Amino acid sequence: MYEGTMPVTVSEPSATPPAPPVPLAALLARRELGLRLLAGSDEVALHWVHTTEMADPYPYLLGGELLMTAGVQLADPGRFVARVVEAGAAALGFGVTPVYDTVPAELVDACARHGLPLVEVPPRTPFTAVARALWRLMAEARLRELRRVTEAQQSLATAAARPAPVPAVLGALASRLGGRAVLFGADGSESAAAGRELPAEAARALAELAGVVGPRPGGPASASGEGGGLKLAAYALGGGDGLALGVATERREPGDHTVAGVAVVLLSLLTAPHGATDASVRDGALTRVLLGAPPGEAAASLSAGPWTVVHARGGDGTPFAAAALAAALGTALVDAGPPVRLLLPPGAPVTAQPGWTLGVSAPSAAAELAAADAQAARALRRAEASREALVRHRASGLAGLVDPAEAAAHARVLLAPLGEVQAETLRTWLSLHGSWDRTAAALGVHRNTVRQRIARCAVLLDRDLDDADVRMELWFALR
Repeated sequence: MYEGTMPVTVSEPSATPPAPPVPLAALLARRELGLRLLAGSDEVALHWVHTTEMADPYPYLLGGELLMTAGVQLADPGRFVARVVEAGAAALGFGVTPVYDTVPAELVDACARHGLPLVEVPPRTPFTAVARALWRLMAEARLRELRRVTEAQQSLATAAARPAPVPAVLGALASRLGGRAVLFGADGSESAAAGRELPAEAARALAELAGVVGPRPGGPASASGEGGGLKLAAYALGGGDGLALGVATERREPGDHTVAGVAVVLLSLLTAPHGATDASVRDGALTRVLLGAPPGEAAASLSAGPWTVVHARGGDGTPFAAAALAAALGTALVDAGPPVRLLLPPGAPVTAQPGWTLGVSAPSAAAELAAADAQAARALRRAEASREALVRHRASGLAGLVDPAEAAAHARVLLAPLGEVQAETLRTWLSLHGSWDRTAAALGVHRNTVRQRIARCAVLLDRDLDDADVRMELWFALR
């Protein structure tokens, strides 16, 4: 166990939902609700809404709630507030009428004593309206966070393509988080750094925290703490060389952990030994994939192959899941997704991995990676629909007996009336033997949407989709 002088928190899955919390002040600012703060601070963070009319709600609270009540069983306000605070609720919302005409003074006093924010909910505002407003605010915050994380990922990937990629990635990370990013060597020394200089106390604390993570057995992959008035975090890099990334910021924002995780994956790849592989060529191909370019554009930077594309969903939810999967499958070419996309070199076997659902393409030449990428995507959808851990792209079978040019010409004529979405729906529906529910699950839409699309396909193609011969011909064309 670590016994340094600074409090350290080993990162673990959070008990709170993935959406960012919303400050109470944002909810109070919704004028249509008519909420009024009677006690406490409006700076607390709300994670969700819960309604109760129990005398003791403690057993049913998770912490971080805006607890709503009309006081049906409010016999002892002081004890009620004490139990709510003990359970970790963020704030209390009290609805006036039908039980009380005003918020009881004893309840206001108890909340003030315990520092629990108390919000008056007027008679015209139902509790469901408050809950809906909070969910909307959380959705907006989540959208902002996703946009910020996406922009940061693009910035980091662009930095990885520069002539000096490691300092460039550190600089981009420090800029995005508004602090300092440091790459520590196995001996604890600073190998590279970017961002504003840290006070001596914060610099020592960050180096100390970086020593907590690492490749030793049982050591955490990440840890957080505070020092010199700053928020600190450290992450172990992959590769087993004992390198660690340290980050120091004035505040910790939602999404910072994810952004740092992207930097960890890139730095792990950039600093790992590449053996006989040419590092600049490998990293150039990787960067193009990370930047979202079609996989075929990376062909010029890769050997002839054959290469295998893998699409994956799952993992343990940490920023290091994609890197761990890549290491398990024996590749350094990975796009963290979602879904996670991996490019496996010739001879690398693909086996099922715990916690992951995999779709695997057929081995393909470097120039055919775009087609292999589509194969892996379809295989992943089939794997998710059938709940299999690994599904491989099936070989062409009888289609291999037909001249490819003639087959392609026939398919273009037959499928010309269909749009891209309709063709993909029909392909998935046929691959799942006409199952509405499994097709809906694979495409992420409602089963009625699948029915409507398939019915439209039947009209456009002027074919009876219940006819086995028609289905076989269409499947051949779609393949």
